[in-house]
Amino acid sequence: MRALGRVARGVALVVALVCALLPLYLIVTTSFKLGRDAFAMPPKWIFSPTTEHYAKVFSESRFVDTYWNSLVISFGSVGVAILVGLPAAYALTRYQFRGKGLMTQLFLGSRIFPQIAILIPLFVAWTYLGLRDTLVGLTLAYVQLNLAMVIWMLRGFLLDFPIELEEAAWVDGASRLGAFWRVILPLVVPGVAATCILGVIFSWNEFLFALALSARHARPVTVTVYNFLHFEEVQWGQLHAAGTLVMLPVLIFALLVQRYIVRGLVSGALK
Repeated sequence: MRALGRVARGVALVVALVCALLPLYLIVTTSFKLGRDAFAMPPKWIFSPTTEHYAKVFSESRFVDTYWNSLVISFGSVGVAILVGLPAAYALTRYQFRGKGLMTQLFLGSRIFPQIAILIPLFVAWTYLGLRDTLVGLTLAYVQLNLAMVIWMLRGFLLDFPIELEEAAWVDGASRLGAFWRVILPLVVPGVAATCILGVIFSWNEFLFALALSARHARPVTVTVYNFLHFEEVQWGQLHAAGTLVMLPVLIFALLVQRYIVRGLVSGALK
């Protein structure tokens, strides 16, 4: 029975791995196929690769510019969210004040609402303020999307560290700010890193706000991929090539920093 159980678990893992990797394999291989090979029946597993679609992506679209826009918006929004969210999470864990529980739930509630419900008033406000189709406007919109997640994650990490650590620093003459800077912040760095990583991935993959709040100047790369879908035709080769280019930075980034994700998510799990 044990051998049968091991075989069943192995089969289940293989099936799950195939289901997870098959879409990625199809996107990448189709980006290197000619049109006749991409839709051949039965599918062609062995083909002559071509970089024609990638050349068209870079020549016919502002792909480099939109890549830069995505980098600025993703990292900028997460940086601002951390600067605002870390003090807010610290206040929620260390201070006692009236309405603290309600405020904490409101932060979570802002993330529960459907994005389209938030987008409509934000679109009107950004248009009135002249922030639509600007890097600053889209960055601030992504800050609004990431802030609740940042506060809740950092609040969880800060709750793992008892206030006695800061009290010991106060006894030694440190101020509250000094105790936070010298004692708490070094301990919560893995949590901050994990929060930054997830925020960057969410911001890079976001599409709805990017589509509504950008036109040409602040267009991120996810919206540029959508431009390969036309009413007359779908440019499948360019679409798959652009999709591969969009996935590649996120995959590389996740592989490089995955140990920080694990370290941050399990921080404080073992005392």
